[in-house]
Amino acid sequence: MTDPVGRNRLDEEQSPYLRQHADNPVNWQPWDETALEAAREQDKPIFLSVGYSACHWCHVMADESFSDPEIAEVLNEHFVPVKVDREERPDLDRIYQTICQLVTGGGGWPLSVWLTPEGKPFFVGTYFPPEPRRGAPGFRDIVESFAESWQTDRNEIENRATQWTRAITDQLEETPDVPGEAPGSEVLDQTVQAALRAADRDHGGFGSGGPKFPQPGRIDALLRGYAITGRRDALDVAVEGLDAMANGGLRDHLGGGFHRYCVDREWTVPHFEKMLYDQAGLAPRYLDAYRLTGTEEYATVAAETFEFVRRELSHDDGGFYSTLDAQSGGEEGTFYVWTPEDVRELVPELEADLFCDRYGVTPGGNFEHKTTVLNVSATTADLAEEYDLSESEVEERLEKVHKALFAAREGREHPARDEKILAGWNGLMISAFAQGAVALEDDSLAADARRALDFVRENLWNEETQTLSRRVMNGEVKGDGYLEDYAFLARGAFDLYQATGDIEPLAFALDLARATLREFYDDDAGTLYFTPESGEALVTRPQEATDQSTPSSLGVATSLFLDLEHVAPDAGFGEAADAVLESYANRIRGSPLEHVSLALAAEKAASGVPELTIAADEIPDEWRETLASRYFPGLVVSRRPGTDDELDAWLDELGLDEAPPIWAAREATDGEPTVYACEGFTCSAPTHDLDEALAWFTAGGENEA
Repeated sequence: MTDPVGRNRLDEEQSPYLRQHADNPVNWQPWDETALEAAREQDKPIFLSVGYSACHWCHVMADESFSDPEIAEVLNEHFVPVKVDREERPDLDRIYQTICQLVTGGGGWPLSVWLTPEGKPFFVGTYFPPEPRRGAPGFRDIVESFAESWQTDRNEIENRATQWTRAITDQLEETPDVPGEAPGSEVLDQTVQAALRAADRDHGGFGSGGPKFPQPGRIDALLRGYAITGRRDALDVAVEGLDAMANGGLRDHLGGGFHRYCVDREWTVPHFEKMLYDQAGLAPRYLDAYRLTGTEEYATVAAETFEFVRRELSHDDGGFYSTLDAQSGGEEGTFYVWTPEDVRELVPELEADLFCDRYGVTPGGNFEHKTTVLNVSATTADLAEEYDLSESEVEERLEKVHKALFAAREGREHPARDEKILAGWNGLMISAFAQGAVALEDDSLAADARRALDFVRENLWNEETQTLSRRVMNGEVKGDGYLEDYAFLARGAFDLYQATGDIEPLAFALDLARATLREFYDDDAGTLYFTPESGEALVTRPQEATDQSTPSSLGVATSLFLDLEHVAPDAGFGEAADAVLESYANRIRGSPLEHVSLALAAEKAASGVPELTIAADEIPDEWRETLASRYFPGLVVSRRPGTDDELDAWLDELGLDEAPPIWAAREATDGEPTVYACEGFTCSAPTHDLDEALAWFTAGGENEA
């Protein structure tokens, strides 16, 4: 009888990460019923390895251990080796990262977990060298040890697995039996205070050492805190972080966009992978800072980030790819780094000197092999003075060097691209493009967002079952959608509606939100789980309350429900949001930075959702300019047709029996575009002056109608 797991089956998978391991001598299996049933029938433990295609240390461990025939022989004989792409299966990653953090105090990728045949973990870690090194156990010794102890110390392993699984369940699945009182509006100030305490005032960002991660959620909270309270240090810390990331090695100064994180406190050297979700998280924060401060450079950073996504991470038919690898030509960062000689070969001496001084390109370098990761090291004003040029001359010459070096870099071997199109990550990017369309007054960004939304809907949304799949790649659709897929995509669709006034994205947002309630909400537990009720049963059913590299899906869904409640007041969105905030009240108060998305949702619930109801077929140009320039945190721009006759057609398409209060009796007056400022189901008098409507909020809702 043929052993169903007797060969490496990853050549059957579309995931680039899994296919990277298809030639290993390890008999890797995807996480599927064939592998799990084989583990149960053969009574073998599972060795689970979780990573992603752009993960540097995943490549290292593959080269050192998974390509070793002797290690592979032990894994194949005594375990069922399973490979998981964490971007395809964030539920598995979430579950087993949690036990890694609980047991070791840290986590990351590659994640290495040993499981019983039932999926219960009994040993966990991240990267292991093949042989013992600097106090770290060797991978070879670990697999040989567990191959033996599975036979000789089975009871101890089973007991540990039971205890660890109980710990995961307590951490991820359980909610308090007695919910607390939802936080009030003071939670924003508490979040700001926590962010200020965590800030690195010397180098920007958060934390007192490296590595440094972008943390866009914290910056969002700081900017909101400043806008609402006028607290200057909140703005200072936010822009210090934004400046550090924009000027340092995290940003690609030639091609736009941001790398995943920097390895040092000073933001000098990044890990070079580029993730779609980082572009989606950072671009809106630069737009917010642009609106708050008027600093044009922030708009430039956002615009260049969008251009990078268009150029490098966009499918021809719409939709956004997942990642660019850190490596090219087998080495990390080689695509992005420069030497003075590289620059001088391409441009005249003066331009080369200006560029090297501007970006710190030196003979000694700041990276491997005396190469330099570009960091802004001198201002254009400083260069103008040093070289006896005007600032405009410096900028013109630098722009020419940028073009020359970018063109030359295009001739280098490019990093590999992971072309998975993930529903949730696309939702984040669609939202960012929609916000960019408003803030930069660029309709082409809205058009790209719409193409991406249409692509995802066509390929991943099942209209008949009203369910969403996780990803599509090379035409293959795979996996049930998770809460992040529904919530992030619904948020993107809703933000696109706000940017364009088109009904189709709003209708899709409502469809996704209704499906979210059906598939993920548990009224008894007062929460939204990360996995769908109809999905695969795992050792626990996780929730995602904390912000990680992406926002908390629980927080995003809760915030979205608060916005959509005003469009569909009878759908149950508000009740679900209230229940979640009560369930997590104590955790939000106790650790607002870990729960920043939930904290911001709690502030929204307590303070109310400010809304502009705009009754118009087209927004006047001067209104567009006002909306582009004003930073108004939490504001929902609720567009509707100018007449109630036209609105009736909208209501039919949205599945609403009657106009919600936010639209009811809010027609355009005098045949002109009309705006109402609304909060707490109370609206201002109709006006044709957008500035007057916005002033109503700060006037405390006077002259109500």
